[in-house]
Amino acid sequence: MYAVIRTGGKQYKVAANDVITVEKLPGDAGAVVQFDEVLMVGGGKSAVGAPLVAGACVTATVLDQVKGDKVLVFKKRRRHNYRRKNGHRQFGTVVRIAGIWTDGQKPEAPKVEAKPAKKAAAPKKPPAKKAAK
Repeated sequence: MYAVIRTGGKQYKVAANDVITVEKLPGDAGAVVQFDEVLMVGGGKSAVGAPLVAGACVTATVLDQVKGDKVLVFKKRRRHNYRRKNGHRQFGTVVRIAGIWTDGQKPEAPKVEAKPAKKAAAPKKPPAKKAAK
């Protein structure tokens, strides 16, 4: 089974256990994200949305937050001694597709382990002033 999802202004054809890089999504490694904008589901029971397939969603696990390759941006105006060179690296998120859910099925909520809260550091006292002799 495969699905076509839309995220970050782009469309991706995905299947279970596929690893793809999408535009930056919030979340650390191990977080579970859900894509609700499913445009098409194929294989077995296929469905095409108009524009979205009702009751379908795709779940994925965040593997890493990465930066893309550098793209050089060079601006120049001839005969005006104007040259500007900049570099740009787009942020992205690497995700592994966990499953494709159709017919209104929803995945179980992942169990998130609660981390103990960090204790706030006690404010430091200013050093004591020495008495003049």
